[in-house]
Amino acid sequence: MTGRPSPAAPRGALPAGWGTVVDRARLRRDPREVAPELLNKLLVRLGPERDGGEPVVRVGRIVEVEAYCGAIDPGSHAYRGMTRRNRTMFGPPGGLYVYFTYGMHWCANVVCGDEGVGVAVLLRALAPVAGLEEMFAARPRARRPTDLCSGPAKLCQALGLDGSFDGADLVTGDRGVWLTDDGTPPPADPVQTTRIGLTAGAEHPWRWYVPGDPHVSRKPPSGGGARAGGAGPRP
Repeated sequence: MTGRPSPAAPRGALPAGWGTVVDRARLRRDPREVAPELLNKLLVRLGPERDGGEPVVRVGRIVEVEAYCGAIDPGSHAYRGMTRRNRTMFGPPGGLYVYFTYGMHWCANVVCGDEGVGVAVLLRALAPVAGLEEMFAARPRARRPTDLCSGPAKLCQALGLDGSFDGADLVTGDRGVWLTDDGTPPPADPVQTTRIGLTAGAEHPWRWYVPGDPHVSRKPPSGGGARAGGAGPRP
């Protein structure tokens, strides 16, 4: 499956057929409220162009997220305030905070809350929807669709997101990336656990994922207190 075909769109325009852009006001809230609501939203990436001039559309459905809460969260990059590296986190809601980790991987976060606060939601896993051929080309070690975007670094590689996208606006699509809603609601009872790969702030249950989805990065961490109902590398 490679997803629905999308007609070529003017540069800067959301390709047809991928829902409506998420309202910025919905992101101007506590990341612990925003994060579970982002489940089943779409991340749409337009470009680069194929040899024939038609832009490539890569789309993934968000199935796993983590909230990072700035000054009250020792697991967050923003815990000690704004730096050159994390300044996008302190920008307007709807920004894309992309950071480099472990000297080899990129990870992507949706900035939320009020400008200047420094809070965001880490995108931990996507279910590939469109552009799978390009995703497999970007991730040659992946053998199955479930391998493509089952982790924060994997999804960035599959969609071609790197440091050049840090600060992109997911509402205006100024760099060809959008956060959209195609009408699929978030799960009524998402699984909620502690976050993955942290030491500081590891006790907070600020990770959510779609129950039973095979694209989730991993099952609940041992002792994580997984339950229904409710920035791996930190952002």
